Amino acid sequence: MRNIFIKLARSPALATAAALMIGAASLSLAGNANASAVGLVEKGQGPTLVFIPGLISGRETFTQTCEAFVMTHRCLLLDLPGFAGQKPIDVRHGFFSPVEQQIIRLLRDHHVSNATLVGHSLGGVLGMLIALDAPDLADRLVLVDSLPFYPATQNPALTAELMKPQAEQMRAQMNAVSAEDFVKLTVQSATGMSNTAARQGLLTKWSRTSDRATPTAAMVDLMTTDLRARISGLSQPVLVLGSWAAYKQYGATPESTAATFRLQYAALPRVNIRISETGYHFLTWDDGAWVNQQIRDFLIRSAELQSNRQP
Repeated sequence: MRNIFIKLARSPALATAAALMIGAASLSLAGNANASAVGLVEKGQGPTLVFIPGLISGRETFTQTCEAFVMTHRCLLLDLPGFAGQKPIDVRHGFFSPVEQQIIRLLRDHHVSNATLVGHSLGGVLGMLIALDAPDLADRLVLVDSLPFYPATQNPALTAELMKPQAEQMRAQMNAVSAEDFVKLTVQSATGMSNTAARQGLLTKWSRTSDRATPTAAMVDLMTTDLRARISGLSQPVLVLGSWAAYKQYGATPESTAATFRLQYAALPRVNIRISETGYHFLTWDDGAWVNQQIRDFLIRSAELQSNRQP
């Protein structure tokens, strides 16, 4: 197990996912695995913002972000199945496909159309998938520290096919870890995800209350889902917000991080990429005012562009 995470840790983006994965709890939650399991909290009125949290995370990722917009927007805060105490679904055949379909169904049930999808990390990947597969739901995309293909941060030549053996090796190693070892690694997993000390307890709680099978399946999908070419089909304006500060000790700089993001999003020539100066992976906590301002400016600019294109 240690070798796979040492390998993953060579990449800041993969290190983020790996550290969160390590903290997954051993708890297997009971319930109907096929029932709708995406949680939703709705606040405010106006144009819709849909907030999608990341790996082993809950809607509290975006609490402060929602508060910044709730006076003028309708906020839909999601909780993903199997994470942070939310009941799991059957992920034996994958995570992204069933979760994406559940989110699409939930949004349609709540009469959502032309919304701004705001996704953090894995939630950003889900946002891209939804925007591609159900474009009527998404008018804009905000991707917070999220990439189209995480393994390529280590080696841009990697493909989803090449990553399959490593992903299956990782799955086998994760399944072989004892429940006790999972719990012992929980505190370690939370370190470095946020520079806001008060949030460490919540990160640990999320880990302890997540279903063990779900993050394993999600991690396999992250390692074997390559959207770098497919995102060329996105017609929506896209804002990408990235972090670098947590990896300064490993030689990362704002410039090198921005270059990695530009390479990953090369199929979107008009993508707007911004890098936080101070925030760690949970940018909405660590650099919340900056995130809120970036989103606010993006919404105004994209609305103006859309207005100018209308006949």
